[in-house]
Amino acid sequence: MKNNALPITDLKKYGIINEDLSFSKILREEDIKKFLQGYTMVADNGKNRATFQLTEDNTRLKVIFLERDRKLSEILESSKEKIQFSDMADLSSYDLKMLSLEKKAFIYDKEKNIVIEYDFVKNAIELTQVLAKKDDPKLMSIYKNELEKLKAYLQDKLEMYPEFSKEIIRDINIVSNEINTVNSISPDEKQLSKDSQSDVDLNVNDRDLYEDAQSERENERELPEETEERQKPRGMRR
Repeated sequence: MKNNALPITDLKKYGIINEDLSFSKILREEDIKKFLQGYTMVADNGKNRATFQLTEDNTRLKVIFLERDRKLSEILESSKEKIQFSDMADLSSYDLKMLSLEKKAFIYDKEKNIVIEYDFVKNAIELTQVLAKKDDPKLMSIYKNELEKLKAYLQDKLEMYPEFSKEIIRDINIVSNEINTVNSISPDEKQLSKDSQSDVDLNVNDRDLYEDAQSERENERELPEETEERQKPRGMRR
């Protein structure tokens, strides 16, 4: 690891380091340590999320811009009353025909007073277990529907990008396994309430909506007050 070869210009551009080469004061010492070790730094601002990661022996800054279907503040506020499902599109790709899509679940932990963000793929098993413990047939039915939407999206992506078949098939298998798990623990649909209204607030954009995403991306995003590692469920204090 070479800290003396850091991409200074890019780090300044995104406000990670200052003109005097010191790290931003909003970053904790632990954040900086992990960042230099290759962990991903996450910055949220409204609907937007930017991720930063040092690669190539700390000589290059990898930046990815994403956009949610709603502002993070709205999701966190609503999650206190209802579990929230949300889509996030990767805007870093200029191929607008099939922008990468991530599906998230936001669950409020009353005991810890935090909202935890789960990724449908990265945290698949844990998310299913958490939702199953709610013992809510309607919730599981909606969750299964969201899993099926994600699987359909991944299958379309596989057809368009066969060169990435290994990674896409891996994700499809993960989602398929969770659908099977939900089927094994959920009651027959006939046993569910006839009420078609769900207690879970869904605000999920159709994939086609992302095709109209703007082609010019913002060059700078504000850093948040705290950063997290994307690979793990993210706890957000309210």
